[in-house]
Amino acid sequence: MKFTPRIAPSLAQKINKSIPEPTPVSIDKVPPPSPLLAKTAKEVNIISKYFQNKKSSNDNKNKENPKAIKSYTQASKSPTNMDEVLKIKKAFFTLNAEKIDQVNNIVKGIVKSKPKIQMTTKGPSRKQVIIPMSKDNIDSFMKNSSLHIVNINRQFCNAKSEILVDYIQAEPLGITIVTNKVSQQSDLMIINQYIKNSNDVNALQVNELCLPKSKSYLKIIGIPYFPHNNSQECLTSNDIELVLKQNQIFNNISLASKPRVIKMLPKSDMSIVWIDIWDVQSGSNAKMLINRCFNIGKYIATIQGANMNPGVPQCKNCWKWEHVTFSCRIQGSKCVKCNGPHKSENHREFGWCCKPNDKINPPRLETKKGKSCPHLFKCLNCHGDHQADSNVCLFWRHRFNREWQMKKYLEIHENRSKSIHSEVNITIQQ
Repeated sequence: MKFTPRIAPSLAQKINKSIPEPTPVSIDKVPPPSPLLAKTAKEVNIISKYFQNKKSSNDNKNKENPKAIKSYTQASKSPTNMDEVLKIKKAFFTLNAEKIDQVNNIVKGIVKSKPKIQMTTKGPSRKQVIIPMSKDNIDSFMKNSSLHIVNINRQFCNAKSEILVDYIQAEPLGITIVTNKVSQQSDLMIINQYIKNSNDVNALQVNELCLPKSKSYLKIIGIPYFPHNNSQECLTSNDIELVLKQNQIFNNISLASKPRVIKMLPKSDMSIVWIDIWDVQSGSNAKMLINRCFNIGKYIATIQGANMNPGVPQCKNCWKWEHVTFSCRIQGSKCVKCNGPHKSENHREFGWCCKPNDKINPPRLETKKGKSCPHLFKCLNCHGDHQADSNVCLFWRHRFNREWQMKKYLEIHENRSKSIHSEVNITIQQ
């Protein structure tokens, strides 16, 4: 069977040009199509830029972020095999659901990592120099503090140092010189030489100056509470201090406070000794001591890290807890005895309790000059018969328990508000 395909008249036929007639083609003998040449990798990459499927791009995103393709049920807690749970329940029938879940995780190898111990605190700024000295030296030195600042800065300029003194502050155990930068060893020598040669200071009552340091908290275990044979004398902090001074492990270590000896349990004969050491922020001194062992008599003690618990600070300005002195918001200062608007050292001059008052019943007599204040006051924190900084105060006993102090402050505030409302109601009824 043969046929002649129809061809539409072209422009050439209209112009009466000669066009070759098409050759007849049989359907039985159609030639196969010529094979296509394979494209190179470069051509495929070029073509894929223009003909990229949107579905494939979404699949790639899902592969990169597998959490995106999870449904709500998949994102929830992964289901556990009930057969394994039932086996654990049969083996340990007294365990509750939480304990069974923990055992199942251990069997599967899913174990939570232990929390790291934070044993080193971040100390105060090192842009200050601490100089321990006696109280008489502090009073005489602070009278001419502005003159001392000028003289020390002049010596820094002569030594071509970039350090400058901003101000000098009196502390309970010495003075603190605050500078604009961290002092180097040469700067410390200049300050030390100036203070030792000052006429306002007795050099014999001045200790070596130092920069502020961080504090690390450690504990010593494996020590009996009654170390002496056939004796009921318990272990004391002085005994621990003597042992630490004699041991070579603690040669370059200085204690920040006295060691604290505590029984492990009320009925136990072993003890735990808590020690605080001066350290840097990286805790290098503590890391050097951890897991070290030493002898205390015939017993072997081990040093371990302890979680830091510096306690709740007490402001020396308003004498409230929960904040430090530098962040106090009240203007001026309050007296630790009478809570008056004056400093504690000026209580004898400005305190109302030592001045005469004839209008009250019974009348209050004037306290003779030269005598200390004999009156008793209520603590502004717990309202006890003591000063606000006394170690008899309940807040001082719970200085390491922030939650207790917060609850106590809330109770005091609620009781005060109730008493105010009751007084208002009484006046309205009258």
